[in-house]
Order: sequence, then C-alpha cells, then structure tokens
Amino acid sequence: MSYQNRNRRGPARAHSYGGRKSFGPNNNRRNFAGKSKKAGESIHYSRYIKPASAVQADEVYQPEHTFADFEVNPLLKQNIAKKGIVTPSPIQDQSIPVALAGNDIVGIANTGTGKTLAFAIPVINRLMNEPGSKALVLAPTRELAEQIEIEMKSIGKGSGLFGATLIGGVNMRPQFMALKDNPEIIIGTPGRVKDHIQRGTLDLSNFNMIVLDEFDRMLDMGFVNDMRMILGELADDRQSFFFSATLDAKVKSLVAEFTKDPVTVSVKSGETTDTVEQNVVFYKDKAEKIDLLHDLLIDEAAKKVLIFHETKYGADRLGQTLVDRGFAAGSIHGGKTQGARSRTLREFKSNTTNVLVATDVAARGIDVSDITHVINYAEPQTYADYVHRIGRAGRAGKTGFALTFVEKSNKA
Repeated sequence: MSYQNRNRRGPARAHSYGGRKSFGPNNNRRNFAGKSKKAGESIHYSRYIKPASAVQADEVYQPEHTFADFEVNPLLKQNIAKKGIVTPSPIQDQSIPVALAGNDIVGIANTGTGKTLAFAIPVINRLMNEPGSKALVLAPTRELAEQIEIEMKSIGKGSGLFGATLIGGVNMRPQFMALKDNPEIIIGTPGRVKDHIQRGTLDLSNFNMIVLDEFDRMLDMGFVNDMRMILGELADDRQSFFFSATLDAKVKSLVAEFTKDPVTVSVKSGETTDTVEQNVVFYKDKAEKIDLLHDLLIDEAAKKVLIFHETKYGADRLGQTLVDRGFAAGSIHGGKTQGARSRTLREFKSNTTNVLVATDVAARGIDVSDITHVINYAEPQTYADYVHRIGRAGRAGKTGFALTFVEKSNKA
C-alpha cells in the first residue's frame, strides 16, 4: 500500500497500494454548587472534575501474539515491521485472529487503542488473497477517513491494490474519475458515499467487506438512515467489522440487523476519561476568560493543546486572537474547505502550530497521540460530547489534562 496521491487529484483522490498506475494541573477547583446550563442538557460542573486513574502494573496487558505470529501475507508483515510495530494492542491482539478466520467482528475499545490496524490487516490480507473481493470503510468525519487512508496505505504498500477516498467538502469530479478505476478499497464518510450511490457512480453490490469505524459516533451524528441505506446496497454474503467505543442499545440494534453471528471483542478498560486529569476554570467575564486561557497556554506543561469552541465563527475568532497574542495557533471547523482543514491539521500534527481551536467536528476526527491538554473554552452541549472531546488527551499510555471554563454566574 505504497499509497501516494495520483496525478493532481487533490483531496478527492484515487490511491494505490503500490499497484497499477504507480501511487507509487490546575488550582481552580472550588466548592461551588451550581449547574452549567446549556441548550443540550444541564451539566453540573462537578462532573468536569475528576482525577486521572493511574494504571497499576498488574493491569498492563500481556498480548498473546506478536504481529509476526499472525497468518497474513508476508508483505504485510514486512510493512508492519518497517513501521517499527512489534506488539499488538489488546484490540489488535484479540480481534485480528478472529477476523482472519472470516468472522464478523464487533470491536469495543477505548478511543486511541489502535482499532485501525485491527481491521486494516485482515481486510487487506483478504483483498490480496481473494481477487474480486472489495471493501468499504466508513468513518464519521473527513479527518478520520483521511487518517484511515494513510494507515491502510502504509500497511498495504506494494500490494497492487487500488483505492478511492470519498469525502465531502471537495469537488466530486476527481472522485468520479477514481471510481472509474474500479478500486478494491473505498474509504469514505456516509453522506458522500450515499451521494455517489444515488448518482449511480458507485455500485456496492459486489463489496463483500464493510468496516464501520467509530460506529457509535456515526449514530450520534445522525447517520443511521444513511448507514442503513448503504449497508443495504452491499453483497449479502459479506464480512462486517463494527468498531465502537460503546455498545448501547442503538449500536446493538444495528449490529443485530446487519451482521451474522458476530464475535464481540471487548477490551474497553474503564472510561476513555480515566487517563485524563479533569478540572474547571471559573471566570467572571470575557476579559478574564481570555486572560485565564492565555495563562494556561504559556504554562510549560501545555505542549500541545486542543481548544473547543461552540461555533465556527467563535473558533476562527479565538484562533486569530491567540495568534495576535503570539501563540502558534490554528482553527478547524465544518465550514472550512477540506483543503484548509487538512492543512491546519497537518500543521498541528507536525508541531508547526501547538494550539488548535476546533468545533465538535474534531471530537472524533483528530487522531493525534501527543495532545497534552483539551480545553473546553465553550462548554459541551451534552456530557457525551464532553467525553468525546477530552478523549483526545491521555492517549498512548499518557496522562492528559482537561480543563472546562465555567462562568461564575452559574454557581449557586
């Protein structure tokens, strides 16, 4: 999967896996007893205060396999070794052998635990071993779809497979061209995949593998009808991979509807927030609020910070204010073009900027392992949104920090 952009197709791209057409801590805790009132739900501010849980030595997972143990094509093992990966994470260790045996998989694991490799390896291996097989991978956000593309390309480099990425926010014409190349792998967001089906430019009837990544988030974002429609277009005889951080009634219902005797692999260890030190910052007015944020950002511990705002305009304005104050900051939201979003995210990942202001579009779409702090400059609409937001910190075995701004007028 030496997956490189082909020609000049930009974000709406075809991609090859090395085959044809060369693609070649805070002291603001107070004893106030108030509520934070939002349009979504009323959240008592005390729910934003929680110490991080230390992982005990006896809780460290001991894998049963190494990547070299898996019965996959030698090329995949070679590409995995080149990435320097030897030991699989729990979700990878337990789900890959089951998936390689041809079973449907329901994988339940915390965010940031390596779910992409858990499905990428068995999917690519089957595509290499079974000519004619095809796979569709759905993700809730454009950013996550692009990250999946990068990971799958690196694992399948040199495999000869060809793929297309179908996401919104970009011109559809290059996607039409990519689909004409009859790709074996399609990665996309539900809305754009549905658009292509309705236009007659995408036929899924011979796709015999489906991956739904961050399945619960897609349901939260209102994609349930789109997913039903898309799943109904796939081959009846197919292998399904449903990966989620939760397994509530809505998730269970669709799993039962669209899988056959799935094997559930659950390696969820506590809540995603357990590795995040959570606290609040009280402010009295806008002037104090921005000054308090400034003080937090100049702390040496705040090495890479994700700040959440509730509106597109607010995110842009706050990002510019921080730039004016001398911070290396950027902003990202659904109103920006995909090119601008991708560029801003690349700058954040590469540390060209170390502060990113975002709306909730980024809550499940940013996969950056070294975020030290998540700051809720605007309080979340729901507690579920809060959990999704702060799950961006405290990843890869590290302790993260989450700070939520609460107006003092909300106290009793």
